[in-house]
Amino acid sequence: MAGVDIRQVKRALRDGFKAARRGMESQVQQQKDQQILARILRLPEYATASTVLTYVSTSIEVDTHALIRQALADGKRVAVPRCTPGRIDMKFYLIEDLAQLEPGTFGVLEPDPERCRELRHYQNSICILPGLGYDLQGYRLGYGKGYYDRFLSRYHGKNIGVCYNICLKSLLPHGRYDKMVDILVTEKFVKRLCAPSQEG
Repeated sequence: MAGVDIRQVKRALRDGFKAARRGMESQVQQQKDQQILARILRLPEYATASTVLTYVSTSIEVDTHALIRQALADGKRVAVPRCTPGRIDMKFYLIEDLAQLEPGTFGVLEPDPERCRELRHYQNSICILPGLGYDLQGYRLGYGKGYYDRFLSRYHGKNIGVCYNICLKSLLPHGRYDKMVDILVTEKFVKRLCAPSQEG
């Protein structure tokens, strides 16, 4: 790809993924969200985890609000991220209810640090990752800010990427330090990247 500006390639991919998501009818998106949630809840990693780390979804992302409510109902601890102002860094805070969230960085709902306790240890946890798109090798294309890339460099639990099938590519551009997800979940399948098996 000599002479190709990888930043422009990624920008075009992001624009395409966003357009595809915005083009989905609400009822279709809700159905896909429910199918993805059902697949997550059937994962043995979810069953055995005591703590679920997850992003808080916006309107064009795979929904996590239902996951948060279900995980809390299942007796699990749930932690969601808050971006550190002025730094490419984020911390996870434990929440007991979606009402503890408030608009934060980039308009995304974040935990109120006055009412939530920071999660400092990640033992026996899984992390649900956002991404505008994924490829079949498990590489993700994020929003380009670098928050999750930095977090993943120090997180050693199982990470699970969620994605609509329309935002799935056979191969995405990635760097040598980019980390693959352990498990990729779409509305159609679950793919484990740590082993060459695939579940329906």
